Amino acid sequence: MDFHLAFSPIPFDVKIRHQHNLLLVGSCFTEQIGNKLANHKFSVLDNPNGILFNPVSISRSVISYTGEKQYNETDLFYQNESWNSWEHHSRFSNPDIKACLENINGAGAKAHSFLKKADWLLITLGSAFVYELENKAVVANCHKVPTDKFNKRLLPIKEAVIDLQKMIEKAVAFNPGLKIIFTISPVRHLRDGFVENNRSKATLIHAVHQLVENNSNCFYFPAYELVIDDLRDYRFYAEDMVHPNYAATNYVWEKFIAACIDESTKLLMKEVAVIMSAKNHKAFNPASEQHKKFLLTHLHKVRKLQQQYPHINLDEEAAFFLQ
Repeated sequence: MDFHLAFSPIPFDVKIRHQHNLLLVGSCFTEQIGNKLANHKFSVLDNPNGILFNPVSISRSVISYTGEKQYNETDLFYQNESWNSWEHHSRFSNPDIKACLENINGAGAKAHSFLKKADWLLITLGSAFVYELENKAVVANCHKVPTDKFNKRLLPIKEAVIDLQKMIEKAVAFNPGLKIIFTISPVRHLRDGFVENNRSKATLIHAVHQLVENNSNCFYFPAYELVIDDLRDYRFYAEDMVHPNYAATNYVWEKFIAACIDESTKLLMKEVAVIMSAKNHKAFNPASEQHKKFLLTHLHKVRKLQQQYPHINLDEEAAFFLQ
């Protein structure tokens, strides 16, 4: 008998290569995939506004990159001894208002330049629940402001589609060659409630599939389904029973490679993985002749890759093996 129903995502018609630039925006699951791409030496910019969850905030952030929006002091508020932005994660919060603005606008300028040359925009939606201020403005992060200051509501599917479609049109007008991958985060937002979490995910899934059906440059990767329906076991969650654990993330990553990455790029990724593994190796005796030989061997491997694939930045690895 089979006690596990596995499935493999349908491979994309157009696939990711090392020469491509990838902008990733969305939930914490976005950052996990972004880190894996970066570790394999892809050109990646991950969450310029910090972690975002809802479609409204994600759409607004991408649109802000297209126009290189400049934030000023009136866009910030003071809370918990720090200046904060309703459109950014708390990693941008700072007791110094000028430093806060400098970090926000610097990240936005970098995102503007990167999006202009990006080949792929990968968006991971986490929740369809939004928190609104009194003026109906949706916030990206509550910054530990008391919950009674917000109105919480579940976005209707139509509203989510309208916001995300506007983002697609603005992004493609800014960069006509851009391709967009949508995923739904498998992280369970159980603070909303079990039933509410499922309603939220269902809203996102329905909205995203409408967008993919209506936009030829949009794709869907089923990260949510791989964890919820394929793995389908609490063994694949962290101790909080909410976040997928290391094994689950790696499983989704392997499926992502199989469906979304170009065949020749997969081979190169294996070579890069050998270099990165050697770099992370802890030497028992750094002064030994054996370790010096180990460094030299991998330096030759790095030099060879640099010659064959000049578009991959291996300068840090070369410097490491030169020590």
